[in-house]
Amino acid sequence: MTKRDSPLLPHAPATLELAMIGNCSISALLDPRGSIVWSCMPRFDADPVFHALLDSSDGYGSEGALTIELEAAARAEQTYDRGTAIVRTRLYDSAGHGIELVDFCPRFITRDRVFRPAQIVRRIRPLAGRPRVRIGVHPRGQWGTVAPQTSRGSNHLRYRLPGGTFRLTTNAPVTYIEDSVWFSLHSPISLLFGADEMLDGGIEETARDFEEQTRLHWQHWSRRLAVPFEWQEAVIRAAITLKLCQFEETGAIVAAMTTSIPEAPGSGRNWDYRYCWLRDAFFVVRALNSLSEVGTMEDYLRWLYDVIGSAGGGHVQPLYGLGLERAIEESLVSALPGYRGMGPVRVGNQAHHHFQHDVYGNIVLGASQAFHDQRLLRQGDAGDFAALEAVGEQAWKVHDQPDAGMWELRTRARVHTSSVLMCWAACDRLMKIARARGAAERARHWRDRAEAIRRKLLERAWNERRRAFVESFEGEYLDASVLLMAEVGFLPADDPRFISTVDALEHALCDGPFMRRYEEADDFGRPQTAFNVCAFWRVDALARLGRHTQARECFEALLAGRTALGLLSEDIDPHTGELWGNFPQTYSMVGIINGAVRLSADWEDAV
Repeated sequence: MTKRDSPLLPHAPATLELAMIGNCSISALLDPRGSIVWSCMPRFDADPVFHALLDSSDGYGSEGALTIELEAAARAEQTYDRGTAIVRTRLYDSAGHGIELVDFCPRFITRDRVFRPAQIVRRIRPLAGRPRVRIGVHPRGQWGTVAPQTSRGSNHLRYRLPGGTFRLTTNAPVTYIEDSVWFSLHSPISLLFGADEMLDGGIEETARDFEEQTRLHWQHWSRRLAVPFEWQEAVIRAAITLKLCQFEETGAIVAAMTTSIPEAPGSGRNWDYRYCWLRDAFFVVRALNSLSEVGTMEDYLRWLYDVIGSAGGGHVQPLYGLGLERAIEESLVSALPGYRGMGPVRVGNQAHHHFQHDVYGNIVLGASQAFHDQRLLRQGDAGDFAALEAVGEQAWKVHDQPDAGMWELRTRARVHTSSVLMCWAACDRLMKIARARGAAERARHWRDRAEAIRRKLLERAWNERRRAFVESFEGEYLDASVLLMAEVGFLPADDPRFISTVDALEHALCDGPFMRRYEEADDFGRPQTAFNVCAFWRVDALARLGRHTQARECFEALLAGRTALGLLSEDIDPHTGELWGNFPQTYSMVGIINGAVRLSADWEDAV
C-alpha cells in the first residue's frame, strides 16, 4: 500500500488522507494534491507556520498552506519512495500534461552528526506536455491571525512572523511566486522553505544533493530493521513514522503531530497531542526495540531521566513538553474554525494537571531494557537504578489511590485497574533489574511489593457478575485497557479469568474487528468511534489465546483501514471506515508493528 491514485475534485472536503514528511526536528502533512496543509516550526509543538488543516470548513484554501498547482489538474498519484520519508506526488490534467513533486525534510549524517534542519525541500519537474503551474506560499503566525511581513531578494522571499523569520529560497521566478501567477514549467525547479539562512551552494544542486543523501539515510536506517517476514511494507512504514515522531534534539516523542482533529464528527473531543506522554512513548520505544531499532530508546532515555530527576521522587506528570516543559496550559483558539469547521481548536493539554498513576509503570518499563541489553552505548547503571527505585516507591505509594486513569477522564477519579496494573509492572520490572544487578535484597523487596499489588488487583478488579476484569476496583463497566494484563506479563494468556475477560470485551465493545475503549459514558457521552490501539490489543490477546485465524482476520481488516500511504490516526468509524482523531497517532502505528511481529510466519519456515 504505497500508492494513492485519485481524481481531484474541486472543493473536496478535508480528510485524513495525508502524507507526512519530517526529519525528527520538524514535520509537515501533505494532502493528495501535494499541498502542505500543516507544519509547525521550529518544533512539533510550536505555532503552526502552515495551518490549513484546521481552517478547512469548505476544503483546503490557499491561506496557511504551501501549494503547488497544475493548471486544470484532474488526477493525482502519491507514493512514498520505498523505505524512506520522501513523498512523490504526480499531477496530471485531462490532456496528459503532468508534473512531479518530491517532498522531504533533509536528514543525513554529515560532519559526524545528524543534519536535520528546520527545512522543507520541494522539487518540481515536468513529466509530460507543457504544464503550467502556480506556486502559493502563505505562511501565517499566531494560529492564522498574523500575515507575514514579506521581503524579497534575487532568489528568495523572506517571511517575518511573530514566531520567527522564514526564508523560501528558489530557482523559480520569485515574482511569479510572490504574485501567485500561472507560469510554464520548462525544467526542474526547487523550493527550500525553513529558517532564515543562506544556502552554501547552488539551489538545484543543493536540493538534489539533499534528496540523494536523505534517501540513502532512510534506506540504510530501514535496512537495519529486524522486520517480520509478513507485512514488511506496513511495518517499515510504521517504523519510519514512529521515528519521525521523536524530537531528536531532546529525545521526547510526541503522541501525534496534530491538535484538535475530533475523535468523532462534531464530538468536541478535540485535544492537542503534540507533547510527550510517557505512556505513549513507552509503547513506541518497545515497538521499535522489537525491530532491533534501539537508537530511539537511547535518545528517549536521556529525556526520561531528566523527567525523573525533576520529579525528585514525587509526583510525575503524565505528559511534558518536548523541552521538559511542565506547564502546558490548555486554551482555545477562536480564530480557526477547526478541521472541517468542527472546533474547538485547543492548544496545550489540561492532562498535565492530572494524576495518572500508570505513568510510574510506563517509566520503569520504558527504561528496563537498558539494564539487560548489551548492545547499547550506555547501559543502565547504579545511578539509573536508584532513580527508578524512587519511581517505584511512588508507584507503591499510590497504587491503590484514585486517579484520572489512562483515558484521562476530566471529572471522575477512581482506582483504575489499568493504573494498578502498571504500578504492579513497575515493581515487577524493578525486581528483575535488581536480579540482573545481583542485588538480592532489593529483588526480594520489589518482589514482595509486586505480589501485594497483584493479590489486591485480582481480588478487587474481578467482577463475578460480568465474568471479567473491569475498569476499576469494585467497578461494573468493561474497559479495553485490561487486555494489557497479558501483554505486560501480569497473567498468562491461558488463565481462565483472562479468557473470560477477552470474550466479555468482544461482546460489549467490538464492532467486527474494531473496538471501543470502554462502555461507560464519559464527560462527552458514549464514544462514537473505535479506538485503533484497542483493536490491536485485542489482536495480541487473540494470538496469545491461540485464536490465530481470528487474530489474522482482525489484523488484516485494521490494516485495510489505513490511509492509502499506510498511516493511521487515533480513531476510526467502524461503519464508514473514515479516520478521525489526531494524526498520525503513535499508539496506532505501534499496533501495526506489534500485530505483525506477533502474527507473522517465521523467516525459517517461509524461505
